[in-house]
Amino acid sequence: MAEADVVEYSREMSLDRNVYGSQQQVASNGGSKVTLKRVAVAVLSALLVATVIARFFTCYKYSQTMDKLQKLTDEYEAMKEILTDKRYLKCEEGWERNGTQCYYFLTNNLTWSDSRDECRQRGGDLVKIDSVEEQSFLQHRLKEKMIYPEDRHWIGLTDSKTEGTWLWTDGSPLNKSLTFWSKREPDNWKEENRYGEDCVRMGVKGRSDLKTWFDKSCTVPHKSICEKCVCCSST
Repeated sequence: MAEADVVEYSREMSLDRNVYGSQQQVASNGGSKVTLKRVAVAVLSALLVATVIARFFTCYKYSQTMDKLQKLTDEYEAMKEILTDKRYLKCEEGWERNGTQCYYFLTNNLTWSDSRDECRQRGGDLVKIDSVEEQSFLQHRLKEKMIYPEDRHWIGLTDSKTEGTWLWTDGSPLNKSLTFWSKREPDNWKEENRYGEDCVRMGVKGRSDLKTWFDKSCTVPHKSICEKCVCCSST
């Protein structure tokens, strides 16, 4: 082979190798791009599935919460109907209903302590007055029941443990913003009893206002007012 032919053959072989190497590089780069696209699609698909699952559980929990809320609302409405409908709630014979409470007006003249025992035997206790409406109801009823001015009724309020600290029979303190003392009361008058006046009676015959509380010696016999929840009464 001539020298010129050898040089030409070498040049052609070099060109073939360059072309082959370039094709391999292109093929390699193309494969990498395809692989990256597949990975990206897989990641996005996984994220989409995770989002769908998360939303499903969120909606499921929300649905459960709403179902529970609706159930509680239905139970509340049912109880509210029971507590306000006279067809469902009745006081025992001899007791008078006002709202969710039953009242019994004892006509026996007893000491404060004996009156409380009598109320307990009937399933209640001496009345605890919690509102203006309750005081108004009781005063209105006493105006009809009282026979003479001193014909007052014991309520469940006393300061027999500590002078000046008024407590209801359940141990709760008197709300000073919700009191119905008559003028100049309580005065702890000791002319009748040297130990003073540690129990409270109420009622003023013929008076229209609600200031009808008076402290009195706990040993003086009086009528009284018993109270219990209407739920505790047999229907």
